Amino acid sequence: MFITVLERSLALAQHNVATLFKTGWAYILVLVALNFSIGSSLMPEEGFKTISYMTEPVETVDEGALRALAGFANLLVGFSIAIAFVRRILIDARDFPLYVGPRTFKVIINQIVLNLIGGLSLIPLAILATMLAAVTGGFGLLAFLAAPFIALMVMQKFSLVLPAAAVDDPLTFKESWRATNGLGWAMAFAALVMSLLAAVLVGAWALFLNLTEMVFAANALWQQIRSAVFPMGTMLILVWVFSSLHATYYGLIRERFATRIGLKAEDLQQFEETRSAAEVRNRSRARKALAGARLVRRR
Repeated sequence: MFITVLERSLALAQHNVATLFKTGWAYILVLVALNFSIGSSLMPEEGFKTISYMTEPVETVDEGALRALAGFANLLVGFSIAIAFVRRILIDARDFPLYVGPRTFKVIINQIVLNLIGGLSLIPLAILATMLAAVTGGFGLLAFLAAPFIALMVMQKFSLVLPAAAVDDPLTFKESWRATNGLGWAMAFAALVMSLLAAVLVGAWALFLNLTEMVFAANALWQQIRSAVFPMGTMLILVWVFSSLHATYYGLIRERFATRIGLKAEDLQQFEETRSAAEVRNRSRARKALAGARLVRRR
């Protein structure tokens, strides 16, 4: 199932590059203008030492506050692009080029809750890994290394609330967890691979902009442009990769969107078989646990 999820996510991303720019062109212009304005105000006389004002060392409190405000604005616009992109893919929505409203903040709140779930799930995992390390040594170290991946799996099982909120589907966190029964590890591995892909693409984008320094090194205007387009390009890459991944997840549990994201009948059948097998295993474990509890009470 992991290969199916990953393959369909990559294919969806590949076939919708143009869609990303069609739905996000107005937001892209806002990102460039925003970052150019802030970068110009923060640019020292000798120019930036790094690729962008966002990667420069923070020297004053005011500069740090302005950088934080810029980061929040970039995230807000990034979420807006992601929502427009997902809505175009799933329901062919043709919304107003610029929109920030209740839907946007619902997706942001869901993302914050997901991050909290992921962070909080690390606490018991770290405690368990520490206990295992005290007893078994090397096995505890492996548990420490596995803890972030398990937390990632938990986050992915809840993450269907993101594309659902984008298309105004009142899917809850509880429903998301149940709907992805049997799919957790496949989602986690797919998310890990897509995260690595995003990191490689961001690195390639940064390398490309750094190479332009050989041509425009003494040009202050180009430094300001480069400073502005780096966070813009980074945000577009993240939106493109992870929106494609989550749209694929959503298509697996909402069959009416399956054809729009390129899922085949055999993909849905495979998912249903995986989920059914997981439900059978869960019921079997529950019965065994209940039987064990009854046996303890009799004693």
